[in-house]
Amino acid sequence: MKTSRVSFAAALAAGTVLLVSGTAFAHVGVQPGEATKGGYATINFKVPNERDNASTTQLEVNFPADQPLSSVMPQDVPGWTVTVEKSKLDKPLTVHGKQINEAVTKVTWSGGKIEPGKFQQFPLSIGQLPTNADKMVFKAIQTYDNNETVRWIEEAKEGAAEPANPAPVLKLNAAPAAGAGDHHDDGDKNSAAAEKTDHAEAAKSGSDTTARALGIAGIVIGLGGVAFGVASRRRTS
Repeated sequence: MKTSRVSFAAALAAGTVLLVSGTAFAHVGVQPGEATKGGYATINFKVPNERDNASTTQLEVNFPADQPLSSVMPQDVPGWTVTVEKSKLDKPLTVHGKQINEAVTKVTWSGGKIEPGKFQQFPLSIGQLPTNADKMVFKAIQTYDNNETVRWIEEAKEGAAEPANPAPVLKLNAAPAAGAGDHHDDGDKNSAAAEKTDHAEAAKSGSDTTARALGIAGIVIGLGGVAFGVASRRRTS
């Protein structure tokens, strides 16, 4: 009796773990999950097929209207057709001195197929990322060939359990400030310059010493020649 209870409990725990793990890994997500504020990034929307009897045939990703991006460029995915939709901005953006009057609001991939037990990644190059926010939330809709749709649009709340259909989230980190690394590089450059100067001065000093020595040797040889010449004249006389 005890053995049966233990076996049942173990089976129940294993089933629970598999259920939770399957649910966690079935989410549509964005990878990598972090990027730098104010910069550009290449991200992938990872879409696993969470059904055993249907294939995913479409992914729709909606961009936050209050965080417009000046550039959204999809990469071709074999077998899939991508559609990019834009909308006019109430307040134009100025990027690199150029005014942007519209921004991407939706990207849709369709025509392909993600079979059961498989996943697909959909790459995008995006920027400039917001500088006044800590994250971007993309609401995604996954469609299956049996006309079922799963709306990954729920935003997680701090301190609360993860929602059943969480939206993909891109965390935004502050750009690294110029710190000790830069000073260290400057120090290395300064040290190298100082070392080069020392070598130059040493070489110059050595050259001066050699020149003096050669000059003195020349004078001595010249005096010897004069003395030899005088002696020769006396002998001839």
